[in-house]
Amino acid sequence: MSKFIVGVMGPGDRARTEDIAAAYKLGRLIAKEEWALLSGGRNAGVMDAASRGAKEVGGLTIGIMPALDKESVSPSVEIPIFTGMGSARNSINVLTSDVVIACGMGIGTASEVALAFKAGKHVVLLNSTVESKKFFKSLGYDALYFADTPKETIRIIKELKK
Repeated sequence: MSKFIVGVMGPGDRARTEDIAAAYKLGRLIAKEEWALLSGGRNAGVMDAASRGAKEVGGLTIGIMPALDKESVSPSVEIPIFTGMGSARNSINVLTSDVVIACGMGIGTASEVALAFKAGKHVVLLNSTVESKKFFKSLGYDALYFADTPKETIRIIKELKK
């Protein structure tokens, strides 16, 4: 049986400090559940923090890279997948994940949430602003959940897995 894959999406260079901290904790918790962590793989922001947290406790980390350059890969990504697809790789991020977590929000992250909706994936918004919550809630998607902490995010995922 394949590993349960948790996609952690979030801003790179423009990530807020609180999103980076939450992503790091979330990565650790995902690894402790023995789930695989999938991210955008770059050495920046939420992607790097989540991968670092998971890797530090022995978790499996997968990075779906937008480009072909190895220099931009987070050192905490165990399996980088080079796509050369730019933002089109967001579709791979979503379709490969069993559940999608958006930790913080940016343009790329918003596109991943929208793609997850279209793919019928469960989506958890962690650390979302009031504006983000309001916008995504207004789309009327039934598999959307909100969490304020990494622990709450894990609890939601465990409930969804039942």
